[in-house]
Amino acid sequence: MSAETWVPAGAGIDELRASAAGCRGCELWEPATQVVFSAGNPKGPMMLVGEQPGDQEDRRGIPFVGPAGQLLQRALAEAGVAVADVYVTNAVKHFRFTERGKRRIHATPQVTHIKACRPWLEAEVADVDPQLVVALGATAAKSMLGPAFRITAQRGTVLELPPPFGPRPVLATIHPSAVLRTQGGPEHDAAFAGLVADLRTAAAAVAG
Repeated sequence: MSAETWVPAGAGIDELRASAAGCRGCELWEPATQVVFSAGNPKGPMMLVGEQPGDQEDRRGIPFVGPAGQLLQRALAEAGVAVADVYVTNAVKHFRFTERGKRRIHATPQVTHIKACRPWLEAEVADVDPQLVVALGATAAKSMLGPAFRITAQRGTVLELPPPFGPRPVLATIHPSAVLRTQGGPEHDAAFAGLVADLRTAAAAVAG
């Protein structure tokens, strides 16, 4: 499985987004409502890469518009990162889910899905050419840094992305949904503060 057949060589973001609508690089396209490609400034200095779209993103066709996206917006604002400076995408472009009655429950993408979708991410990084990539969560980090990467051990540190994504700086942090899962618990404030701190580190790296 691979999206490579559908990725036009040397294309800009608009052409990539249009081509992605027809991608059949893995089976996730079939139950999904639509492809969810990217949002934000395609020439922004900071590129945020999440895991995959969620239920609301799948319905609207825009990444990070659900609860996790709203939390991310608050974290970016607290970290002093301007929305106009950010390009946002996901490692996997279709929503993977299981149905439970009328609800669609998020299911973590498999390694095969991450590998199948990687040509899109490679093309995005090449065209956006960000000063820094922020990997939100383990799926995004492993898609670019390899399966041995561990968020718990290496988050919040500016590292270097290997080819074909780099060489360029990358910082990995937790996914906003991980912060959401702590709501109502004593660890929520610390989890949110940790995400903000990592985004501040990313902003400082971009500022030089």
